[in-house]
Amino acid sequence: MAKKKIRFVCQECGFDSPKWLGHCPGCGEWNTMVEEPVTDFSAKAKYMTPSKPLPVCDIDTSAVPRITTSLQEFDRVLGGGIVPGALILIGGDPGIGKSTLLLAVAGYLSQGSHVLYVSGEESLSQTRLRADRLGTLHKNLLIMTETNLDEVIAQALLLKPKLMVIDSIQTMFTPDVPSAPGSVGQVRESTAKLLRFAKESQIAVAIIGHVTKEGNIAGPRLLEHMVDVVLYFEGEKTNSFRILRAIKNRFGSTAESGIFSMEESGLTEVKNPSSFLLSERPHKAPGSVILAYLEGVRPLLIEIQALVSTTPYGMPRRMAAGFDYNRLILLMAVLEKRVGLLLGNQDAYVNAVGGIKIAEPAADLAVALAVASSFRNIALDNETVVVGEVGLTGEVRKVPRVDTRIREAAMLGFNKFIIPQGNLAGLKGFKQDIQVIGVETVDEALRVCTQ
Repeated sequence: MAKKKIRFVCQECGFDSPKWLGHCPGCGEWNTMVEEPVTDFSAKAKYMTPSKPLPVCDIDTSAVPRITTSLQEFDRVLGGGIVPGALILIGGDPGIGKSTLLLAVAGYLSQGSHVLYVSGEESLSQTRLRADRLGTLHKNLLIMTETNLDEVIAQALLLKPKLMVIDSIQTMFTPDVPSAPGSVGQVRESTAKLLRFAKESQIAVAIIGHVTKEGNIAGPRLLEHMVDVVLYFEGEKTNSFRILRAIKNRFGSTAESGIFSMEESGLTEVKNPSSFLLSERPHKAPGSVILAYLEGVRPLLIEIQALVSTTPYGMPRRMAAGFDYNRLILLMAVLEKRVGLLLGNQDAYVNAVGGIKIAEPAADLAVALAVASSFRNIALDNETVVVGEVGLTGEVRKVPRVDTRIREAAMLGFNKFIIPQGNLAGLKGFKQDIQVIGVETVDEALRVCTQ
């Protein structure tokens, strides 16, 4: 009897080895290598339909009509809607709203044709209760509780739905791979089957993927390379604000983002996120500064709050929520060295209101001014918007898309803008009541704000 071939695969990164390793060379984690049998796919390969090469001149390049949904924020991230035959992967933390989002999309599309929602984690009654809460009850929305992927694909070939949703890929298994559902081999082979099904049938497939403790989609990174679109649904569970980002998109831009709010009736689109984020802003409060932030290419107005107070202990504390901690330490050092603020005995707390995670350096000037405002206990002008990157010598550097940021803020009634001096030359076409001030240093920006 032939000896069964096995290999060892890391559950975190997908690194495989012919022998067991306590420490994974791929991701550096310990005790993540699991045993999996080696499957011979040569017998199945002969049943696959071979494709023939075509001259590049004969390939049809006509635009494929996209499937639009009622969620304009969802369509925006995808580049205008769902492309037939696309394989879409959506990841995010548990309980963030991935299933709620796709069930809402499925409910809208079911008004015109069949949509198949496959749940491997919930029963039929549980899915029905969630659909009832979301208001997506329709006869064309077909719910299936099955984990055998071959059975799922067989039903999809009979029904010919406009969209098939898999919730989630970690619960699916294929009998071709003799390992447990959720293992690296099962996830990889199941995704490969769904990819081939989507391309041959031209049925769009959306799959939900769980994330690891590092925030990556569970399974090897090869999973993200196999699909057409990778979306991440992000947000704090304690906050209703949700952001949908495209990490990979073969049919559109990865710079767009969708803004949602989690309410009792489900996910609600936020058509004007800047107004939503500034709705509870205090009036003339020290330490409060408005930042013109870019979420991809989409401008958002975010309130940056800072609280600086004398510490009763020998070691002052610095804390940042939604902003990089190391960047905060750097900015406080610049304020102390270049502006002359004595912050060595001060506790400092910085918060980006609304649960937004700020990742661009253009927020530096707003954070620095918020810290200085709180330290001096002087409120800045409520109608002022700030943007700019701060260098170690205290200079304010240029940032991209300043005109887009100003237009977004002007629509909400802001009329005073503090921007880097280097961005002034390219600005034109603004109303006369809009005051745009260019600054070269943090010290100059602080003087302008407190005038």
